[in-house]
Amino acid sequence: MKVVQHYFPDLNADQYARFAQLEAQYRDWNTKVNVISRQDIENLEVRHVLHSLAIAKVFQFKPGARLLDLGTGGGFPGIPMAILLPEVQFTLIDGTGKKITVVREVAQALGLTNVTARHCRAEDLKMPGTFDFVISRAVAPLDKLLGWSQRLLKKKHTQAYPNGLIALKGGKIQPEIAALPGDGSSYTELFPISSFYDDPWFEEKWVVYVQG
Repeated sequence: MKVVQHYFPDLNADQYARFAQLEAQYRDWNTKVNVISRQDIENLEVRHVLHSLAIAKVFQFKPGARLLDLGTGGGFPGIPMAILLPEVQFTLIDGTGKKITVVREVAQALGLTNVTARHCRAEDLKMPGTFDFVISRAVAPLDKLLGWSQRLLKKKHTQAYPNGLIALKGGKIQPEIAALPGDGSSYTELFPISSFYDDPWFEEKWVVYVQG
């Protein structure tokens, strides 16, 4: 995980060891369950781990913050974020049982006590008013993500940004912003990932914040 270490030079020995172990875990699990496409497993560090950590390049979370990873798949962005931010609590949900099994096994193998994994869809999650932020990657358009997220967010804001949705997105994002409630008048901020990662794969990739 040399690329991760390059962009996050303050990793302690425990975090670095967990990132190295994460790679071994996913390579092993990917032979049993198609968590990451077979063609893409060689790009695990940049296109999955580093991409997930882009959220932490933009946002800081206070100890005890609660984040929901909606549609986590095999654990992205939640697992890498949980390694980087051990004092933040992460709940990872997905509608595919096999993928949540992988998430649980990987979190246990890495000793991530700040991760809880649940097999359910966002609309079925009975945890209203629980989370400071909902994070997500490549799951659905912003308007759908926001619709699923709003009832799950806390009413009281305790973080630097008001509670809301943080999504990793690629390509032309303006049509999705225009489709948000209020004809696009929802408060949003766009952060280009290419402004802090050099790899050309991150061109036209964004961290998108939508206030909840």
